[in-house]
Amino acid sequence: MFQNALPAIGLLVLMMLVAWMLQRYKRHLPGRLGQTGVPMQVTGGLSLGPQHRLVSVRIGEGPGQVHMVLGVAPGSITTVTTLPSGDTAGPASPGPGFAEQLAALASPKERA
Repeated sequence: MFQNALPAIGLLVLMMLVAWMLQRYKRHLPGRLGQTGVPMQVTGGLSLGPQHRLVSVRIGEGPGQVHMVLGVAPGSITTVTTLPSGDTAGPASPGPGFAEQLAALASPKERA
């Protein structure tokens, strides 16, 4: 009777010991969630299809930060473009509207 129970109890004790060690030393394992490093933040995303997305990511802080646009597919992540922090200040002032452009094209002064 104890021939079968003893190995099962030993295996159970071994599994509990491994679980306790992993819980105790998880801060030393690579890839833990709370690790420090370069701060990254997803700033936007656009779905291109059921499995494809464009994602905008800000990496770093201060003057050295970089904005990246990434293409994300099920098997890969591809860099579409990289923008330094100075290039992301916002859109430039808008140019003349459609009505002004049409009026400039239709005016007889510029056709001569």
